[in-house]
Amino acid sequence: MSKDLASQVFLKAFKGLWRYRWQGVPFSAWLYRIATNEVRLHFRRGAKPFLSLDQMSEECGFEPIDPETLESEKLEAERKLQEYEDFLMIREKVLLLSLKYQDVIALRYFERKSVKEIAAILHKREGTVKSLLSRGIAKLKDLL
Repeated sequence: MSKDLASQVFLKAFKGLWRYRWQGVPFSAWLYRIATNEVRLHFRRGAKPFLSLDQMSEECGFEPIDPETLESEKLEAERKLQEYEDFLMIREKVLLLSLKYQDVIALRYFERKSVKEIAAILHKREGTVKSLLSRGIAKLKDLL
């Protein structure tokens, strides 16, 4: 029964995700509001009460999530989001460079190719590739 309710909450959240707008209220608060409404609706229909956390722990081996774990997951998610935003900004600036710099930077840092591999791909000498990388990075720093 509780699995049905949880799935209903997430289904409603998924269907209504387009309506969520950041207005200083965390996304989790929005989810809790949906969950609260679903629980109220569930009890209004005269459904059987849920098991307590203690009962769930005894019967199913359920353990509530530690708040410290949640905080560390939140910090990790925020760090990954910042990395992604930084990546998008850098990618945008790389596109402002001339193609010769875009090619070597993309191959070196996005595709993780070695200087030797880049030289073979672009049919250039390794020294030329190193020079293009150095100049391209300098121009990119100026743009950032």
